[in-house]
Amino acid sequence: MKCNVRNPKFWPWAATVLALGLSVPTFALAQAPAPEVTTATALILPHDLSPWGMFLHADVVVKVVMVGLVFASFTTWTVWLAKRLELWKASRRARAAIVVLNESQTLAQALTRLGGQDDPVARLAHTAAQEVRTSRRADPAALKERVSWLLERTEVAAHRRIGRSMGIVASIGATAPFVGLFGTVWGIMNSFIGISNAHTTNLAVVAPGIAEALLATALGLFAAIPAVVIYNVFARSIGSYRALLGDGSALVMRLVSRDCEYPSVSVARSAAE
Repeated sequence: MKCNVRNPKFWPWAATVLALGLSVPTFALAQAPAPEVTTATALILPHDLSPWGMFLHADVVVKVVMVGLVFASFTTWTVWLAKRLELWKASRRARAAIVVLNESQTLAQALTRLGGQDDPVARLAHTAAQEVRTSRRADPAALKERVSWLLERTEVAAHRRIGRSMGIVASIGATAPFVGLFGTVWGIMNSFIGISNAHTTNLAVVAPGIAEALLATALGLFAAIPAVVIYNVFARSIGSYRALLGDGSALVMRLVSRDCEYPSVSVARSAAE
């Protein structure tokens, strides 16, 4: 049949073709799958990617890890401040006592000048004087040997006392990165589970969970790096302080040796009393 618009039979066919042409796009749009778009739209929610916002959106386990690491960092800086003041005060007193021992001619004179000081170097002098006082008709060599033992033990006790809390800093520096890594692994596992449930690999859906997990590792390094540096600095400072104690012990032994050169040890003993 020829397509003649004046032919009355042409118009029913044209109307049928036009109706089919308009219905095909509408049917295609109606059959288009929309669940993925809806899911992605529902999951792409606004996330606050600041540290505080990531902490609030993190898993409970990751939150516990983060809080623990922040507390560990606070403990490290507290120990740093307290130990810095303690070392400064102890070193200043030790140097002053060493000056007194170096200028004294006898152990009795050193004790008189030291007075009632309770710093470790003064305790070295008092320990030596106590041993001289309790030794009756002592042989000078045996007396000096006993005094040397006592001074060594006094040094060890003072070193142990000044090194308190350093084990805490060392433990934080050694374990904080691994604790942060545990929080990161746990958070990434939860992120992968969420990706599997959402049936989407959209970066906007994946990124917030991974960022929250990596924050735990960042906090672990934030706690560990200062702890390691502080521990190394204090290890050198404590070593210098122990050297001061060794100098004080040597000066006390010199005074004891001088007293032993007298005709009798009782001279030194009576002077110490």
